Amino acid sequence: MASAWMLHPLRVRYQECDQMGVVYHANYVNWFEIGRTEWIRRSGYDYRDIEARGLLLPLIKLDIAFAQPARYDEWVTVCTRVAEKTALRVSFESRVYKGDLTGGHGSAGGAEPEGELLVSGTTQHVWVNRSWKPIRMDREAPDIWTALQTLCDQA
Repeated sequence: MASAWMLHPLRVRYQECDQMGVVYHANYVNWFEIGRTEWIRRSGYDYRDIEARGLLLPLIKLDIAFAQPARYDEWVTVCTRVAEKTALRVSFESRVYKGDLTGGHGSAGGAEPEGELLVSGTTQHVWVNRSWKPIRMDREAPDIWTALQTLCDQA
């Protein structure tokens, strides 16, 4: 079962666009990363704390589909949720919609996002230690695992 959506509004910056004023495609991957970071932050932990404990979450697969371009100076909302998870792997679903779907109130989420879809995709990750050996979060960091589980259960 997928978790609830976490929404994070962003204004498209000039440096994210090409000469036509359209967001360069690779920047959506950065926005997906922002969404994942903010999703994890909602659990009560942030990447910095997790990495300081020697736990890393590298990307192993990326799928992305472009529906419409985002343009310079527009507001967009990055929507992120956990699609699947085990103690070893986690898959995030990401969508970018035109406009600030939070109504200007910062990050909010839960219900299925509605609006003009620009980009959708998924990222798959595996938990590893500093030696890049796969680990199980329920054994290596049960406190983090429990916090992530709790956030996922809030769907």
